[in-house]
Amino acid sequence: MTDIAFDRLVFTPEDVDLSRSPLAGHLDAETYVLGAFNPGLTRLPSGNLLLMVRIAEALKKPVFEGHVHAIRWDDGGYLLDAWPLELADTADPRQFLLPGGGWKVIALTSLSWLLPVELSPEGRNVIAVHYDRVIAPAHSCQCYGVEDARISRIGERWLMTTCSVSPERHSTTLYSSADAADWRFEGIVLDHQNKDMLIFEGLIGGQYWAQTRPLGEVWFAYPPGSEWRAGPSINLATSPDALHWKPRLEPGIRPHAATVATARIGGGAPPILTPEGWLSLWHGVEPKELVGVYRTYWSLLDRDDPAKVLRTEHAPLLEAAPALTAPLEERMYVRDVVFTTGIVDGGDRYIVASGEADLACRITHIPKAAFA
Repeated sequence: MTDIAFDRLVFTPEDVDLSRSPLAGHLDAETYVLGAFNPGLTRLPSGNLLLMVRIAEALKKPVFEGHVHAIRWDDGGYLLDAWPLELADTADPRQFLLPGGGWKVIALTSLSWLLPVELSPEGRNVIAVHYDRVIAPAHSCQCYGVEDARISRIGERWLMTTCSVSPERHSTTLYSSADAADWRFEGIVLDHQNKDMLIFEGLIGGQYWAQTRPLGEVWFAYPPGSEWRAGPSINLATSPDALHWKPRLEPGIRPHAATVATARIGGGAPPILTPEGWLSLWHGVEPKELVGVYRTYWSLLDRDDPAKVLRTEHAPLLEAAPALTAPLEERMYVRDVVFTTGIVDGGDRYIVASGEADLACRITHIPKAAFA
């Protein structure tokens, strides 16, 4: 891991006031904050920073009366669904498996909504928590939650991609704003299970560009001896308006066969333009037990053709930091996870936002020299 100038958890579950949650008063059951993590990041017109924090709100007692329960939004309210416990596999604390007739069917142990948290210009301190501007489920495609915001500023317009979860689809939904305060829902822009969509912070050839990461159950093999490993990869798409996206023919960033540390990869922070090209922070997952080990890596992409990877650093940029989460030890439910979701320019450094252990928001200052 590279040398870092500042590294701290700035927002944790203990900082969330559930009396102001969009779920408050809707459920005849007690909830708690499973995680306040994976924050979108941008700089506000004031110069302060904005974190759009994913709040995973879960039932304190999901199992009762012989059933395991999930929270679901429905037509402006929230309710509980009950599943017979003997049918559910509850090994993963984040979800439970259900019979699916030959395919994988899951329900979540929490429902996620987005909380705007305003930070000081360097991201060291919380200035305000804007409960009046919460983004919560409002459409059937979001009935199991809104997750993992990524925010890009392009000119005087902010675009925020989110993952919306429902039995209908696991889709990418888009919000737009003229000030990063009031957000307008623009609808679904990528359909089923395209989970990590990151819009480049700038136009290329007059078009919007994005990294995407389609998921699936089957991957075709590369030829024997290939430098690439079969599996999920970071693809590219373009759009004339940020609403209608067309996949590019050329591949983007692919998992390398030489290391198991990036056996599965996906997007992290929206790519930002540097004098050398587009800086892309992404995550790699090393298989381990149920969840795996999540680390942050980086690549430099050509400024005119982001399908051209100019440089990739195989050593991780960020790894999980157990010392940061030690004060929250009693809340830990996964380990070895850092999931980077935002980056802004901080002068001689980049300010990087990550989710730590699916639990809290981590801000890290990384000298620009680390990418030289």
